[in-house]
Amino acid sequence: MIPTHWYFVVSVAMLACGVAGLLLRRNFITVLMSVELILNAANLNFVAFARQLGDLTGQVFPVFVITIAAAEAAIGLGIIVQLARLKATVALDSVKEMRG
Repeated sequence: MIPTHWYFVVSVAMLACGVAGLLLRRNFITVLMSVELILNAANLNFVAFARQLGDLTGQVFPVFVITIAAAEAAIGLGIIVQLARLKATVALDSVKEMRG
């Protein structure tokens, strides 16, 4: 059985990679992937501590987080398609507004 603190260490590493990608990258796709990584780090913590405490409530929250992440990915991909059509780029620095 793996101790809970190892899950926490992996979660912190995932969170750090997500925050670094969010702050350092200017590509819209990379920013969306970084947000997904941050959400998955939170999910890992929820499940690990729910397993340690023997409570199913912590395993229900990731279902809602995954649902929200799926909606966020769908909306984000729609925005990416519009950016590619209007501006011919997905770089966040070159896009200041959505108008054509």
